[in-house]
Amino acid sequence: MTVITRKIQIATRGNDHIVDITGTVRRFVAESGLKDGIATIFVPGATGGVSTIEYEPGLLKDFPRALERIAPPGVTYEHGKRWGDDNGKSHVKATLIGPSLVVPFSKAAPILGTWQQIVVMDFDTKARKRDVVIQVMGE
Repeated sequence: MTVITRKIQIATRGNDHIVDITGTVRRFVAESGLKDGIATIFVPGATGGVSTIEYEPGLLKDFPRALERIAPPGVTYEHGKRWGDDNGKSHVKATLIGPSLVVPFSKAAPILGTWQQIVVMDFDTKARKRDVVIQVMGE
């Protein structure tokens, strides 16, 4: 079994910004020389997440709105009281979504549904450069 790791950096706007990285993952898997295995996508940090979504304008509005109902702005979060910052809601959202995703690949291509894209989500309250780790394992 072979393991190959790559770290990329993406610019995000914060505040529930969703970035499609499907093309990057596809290229890395194809260039890895591996035919079959799994790709793990991981975002270090406590205010980012990784998932899949149909990356289209409606869902890019609907998904953040759904998360706002779960972790709304303008309420007091214990995290903010303890640390004096305003991103308690960001931590809650990131915890719900999770920092990683595993996608199988076959014939050197990720196995995804027709309308399924891999996305990194930045829930923090400011723009930043986010590291993303992509690791492929296989044969």
